[in-house]
Amino acid sequence: MSEEKLPISEKLKILQYENIFKSSKWWAAVVLLESFGRRQIALYLWTRRGNQWKRKQKYVIHSKGEWLQIRDTIEKLIASI
Repeated sequence: MSEEKLPISEKLKILQYENIFKSSKWWAAVVLLESFGRRQIALYLWTRRGNQWKRKQKYVIHSKGEWLQIRDTIEKLIASI
């Protein structure tokens, strides 16, 4: 059985990805992609509607500096959950 293709616009070039989780109704993945000549990492969340996956959320990280700021902020708060 072949793996299902990520439900991402064909205008974006998928370079690499890792699934976070996938069920019959939800699918989340982190994707390294190229958009208009620039590389970025996106966190996607899709929901299944009928027989199609529809994007529910997308968060894009444009640079390593941006990621470090996000990571540092999350690490400050993670002990509280």
